[in-house]
Amino acid sequence: MTTEDRAADDHADDSRYEAVASRDARFDGVFFFAVATTGIYCRPSCPATTPKRRNVNFYRTAAAAQGAGYRACRRCRPDAVPGSAEWNARADVVGRAVRLIGDGVVDREGVTGLAARLGYSARQVQRQLNAELAAGPLALARAQRGHTARVLLQTTSLQAAEIAFAAGFASVRQFNDTIRAIYAATPGELRSARPGRTGHTVRTAPSGGRAGIPLRLAHRTPYATAPVFDFLAARAIPGVEEITGTTGHRIYRRTLRLPGGPGIAEVDELPGPAGGWLECRLHLSSLRDLTAATQRIRRLFDLDADPRAVDERLGADPVLAPLVAARPGLRAPGAADPHETALRIAAYPAGPAAAAALVRKYGPPLTELTEPAEPTEPGGGLTHLFPDPADLAEAALDELPPDRREPLRALATALACGDVLLDPGADRDTAERLLAAIPGIGPGRAARIRMRALGDPDVFPGADEIAVRRNGDGDAVGSEAWRPWRSYAFHQLRAAGADRPLTTAEE
Repeated sequence: MTTEDRAADDHADDSRYEAVASRDARFDGVFFFAVATTGIYCRPSCPATTPKRRNVNFYRTAAAAQGAGYRACRRCRPDAVPGSAEWNARADVVGRAVRLIGDGVVDREGVTGLAARLGYSARQVQRQLNAELAAGPLALARAQRGHTARVLLQTTSLQAAEIAFAAGFASVRQFNDTIRAIYAATPGELRSARPGRTGHTVRTAPSGGRAGIPLRLAHRTPYATAPVFDFLAARAIPGVEEITGTTGHRIYRRTLRLPGGPGIAEVDELPGPAGGWLECRLHLSSLRDLTAATQRIRRLFDLDADPRAVDERLGADPVLAPLVAARPGLRAPGAADPHETALRIAAYPAGPAAAAALVRKYGPPLTELTEPAEPTEPGGGLTHLFPDPADLAEAALDELPPDRREPLRALATALACGDVLLDPGADRDTAERLLAAIPGIGPGRAARIRMRALGDPDVFPGADEIAVRRNGDGDAVGSEAWRPWRSYAFHQLRAAGADRPLTTAEE
């Protein structure tokens, strides 16, 4: 490391220490700090007494702090922070790897499976993650398993052995050792220390998880909850999604296609400015899907965004400034199921009614799925999963307008055979290029799929009518100045109406 590099690192650490001293919650999840004299690592907003600078070390991930021998603070629970917005923005192998690990790929497929998805050797992936994050894929997955286990210990009455395997541990012994290493407590001690000081009532599910698993999904403030629920309500497909209640007190519910079987997610809208989390309850066929289900709902509600950075950039633009002021913390909704979202965009302008007809004809009913007992109990208006691409590749699709049938079939075929990849670690440039080449999809829809299904925060379909109407001359004037948050500019213009009504079918 050169002298200049050391100076830059020291300056960055000094800035991080200032964030710790001011207990700045904006940096929760962006980095962690560890205290050498106590052996504990924390989130920047930890309310404990600020340690002396000489005793503090900084880490980009919880896994790196754990690897250095530090245990998690029981007061601030650093494992419960939102993820860093950096990983959603980055398109390199490290960013793609972090997103895949977050989705549970290492637990399901191992490091070899992770490397295969990325197109690199396992050694290359290990080297790049260690070089940048001071933690390899196994360490990152281990930290995530520890967090999943803590959630299950403190929100269910499942036996420790059940939790161990549900969280992805290979043995009860490995589970016990990891919990002691991360939290300096036994699983029993961790369970007895359920959080309650913040006024959060922990709802305990009975054995088997039949009442669902209650979660608080952390995010950075501000969070404009109402526009997100409005967005989802306008596009909800009957049978797959539903929203009940009145504005400010709505509940969004949807079915999920997960590796271990079907699931149902419920997310509550909070009245007024959200207070740093969304309340969620998951009903799962297999508890092993907790990590995957949680991450998919986080992506759908864009919970790892950095709203202050977004609003600062967009608020400096004279066109967007009044919109940002009216809707601070507006999110760019992603996708709980990338394939579903891509197919829905391909079917536009067919609306929710046509999509519901596809679901009824081609979507698997919950009651006919294997081991459906738990997810079907809270079903209400939820009756089906969205059709798998393979189910639509050879379908007649009479429910759609004639000009949308072939494009949707072609996309379904490409997704089913793996010619187009839309998983969290997909190469976004490659995916968009392949999507745009499908007849009837084209650049505009490909960009929309990239924005929503792949969660790219920097997409603005330049030829979109919103840009034309807003700027008046046919160009997306100003969109380059909105980088790297053009997706949020797009949603600000959309939420404002952009001088025209928004059709409910528009994706």
